[in-house]
Amino acid sequence: MTNQEDSGQAGRVDAQVFSAVCMMADAAAQAQRALEQANTEAKNELLLAIADALDTHADDIAAANEQDMQEAFESGMDEGKLDRLRFDVDRIAASTQGVRHVATLPDPVGQIVRGYNLPNGLRLNQVRVPIGVIGMIYEARPNVTVDVASLCLKSGNAAILRGGHAAERTNAATLRVIRETIAEHGFDQALVATVDAYGRQGATAMMEARGHVDVLIPRGGAGLIQAVVRNSKVPVIETGAGNVHIYVDRSGDLNKAIPIILNAKTQRVGVCNAAEKLLVHRDVAEVFLPLAAQALAEANVVLRADERAYGIIDAAGIEGIDLEQADEQDWDTEYLALKMGVKVVDSLDEAIGHINMHSTGHTESIIAEDYSAIERFTRLVDSAVVMVNASTRFTDGGVFGFGAELGISTQKMHARGPMGLQEMTTTKWIGYGTGQVRR
Repeated sequence: MTNQEDSGQAGRVDAQVFSAVCMMADAAAQAQRALEQANTEAKNELLLAIADALDTHADDIAAANEQDMQEAFESGMDEGKLDRLRFDVDRIAASTQGVRHVATLPDPVGQIVRGYNLPNGLRLNQVRVPIGVIGMIYEARPNVTVDVASLCLKSGNAAILRGGHAAERTNAATLRVIRETIAEHGFDQALVATVDAYGRQGATAMMEARGHVDVLIPRGGAGLIQAVVRNSKVPVIETGAGNVHIYVDRSGDLNKAIPIILNAKTQRVGVCNAAEKLLVHRDVAEVFLPLAAQALAEANVVLRADERAYGIIDAAGIEGIDLEQADEQDWDTEYLALKMGVKVVDSLDEAIGHINMHSTGHTESIIAEDYSAIERFTRLVDSAVVMVNASTRFTDGGVFGFGAELGISTQKMHARGPMGLQEMTTTKWIGYGTGQVRR
């Protein structure tokens, strides 16, 4: 599956494709067992070599990306997706810096999570171990190719990738460099493989390959994610679409709020941590909404406002503003565009209730100075990340210090929030005895 192609129902998988993908996953599993025996120094040397090789071949990868960008533009891809698809020399350099940062991080494999002695003297340790073969199905996001490879290799995992048709040339050029470097360092190229050659059938085969692929992670729009969650026989870590909210409390510093909202909405519109909804307490709405609307209008943001917000903004007579009436569908929509839903709420609790009803559980932010309001919001909002007086754009594995991320998990099992090295491991128990038997 690819981009929006991937967001439909999975079809019946071709037997030959399924067999080929299973063989690929089994080869990856065998390569992963060899990688698991490598020490941290060897893995770090491999990552640094990959970063150097990507820098060396940045012009080639960027040229491939330019072809993908041109084709996507001609096919009518919207601005937000084009922004995600872009992988120019500067973005390649940022990705390679992320790889180098991953190399500096502590190796999670072998870390003792907890340990204790039983009364009979049996020593129990719970230790971190690699998951195994991780499958990634993602949309037009070529930086993910680099992120996944670096995180999986450092955490001792193998990766099977489906990067989508829109970024096919970019991903192929990037993977060629990564796989050649893996081989040059004495590891099996099967550690990082792609099913792109099989198109959407490759993605369907990954979802069917239970017992061959250990876990599947979809990363992209809501349609793609839900298609994988609904159809996969392989266990899925669900990453979330970002129907992200900012709530301006009556105690909020309004001067502080404007730049936060602008950054969260406009810095990059096509990313999952961009703000999509603005909730404003009624006590400050008359003063604040015209100021916020003026700033957003100057940034060419279309506002979809509820009745009260519409009335306040319309009365302000802001020149050039694109103001529309919101409908119920707006509150559940991730726009990924220069568009924002605006609503006036009567209380903090109404804001919390609205967010918990309509959010995708990704990131929310409160602008407030009242400590009790901040504490109530952060405790009751049921999302993976909650910001206080800060942009939602900070929800990112690189920003959190992970070097890279496999995605933002919005589920509550195993991992939640940005997924870095530790989230790419599971645990096992080791019991050290001296001849104990159970009676």
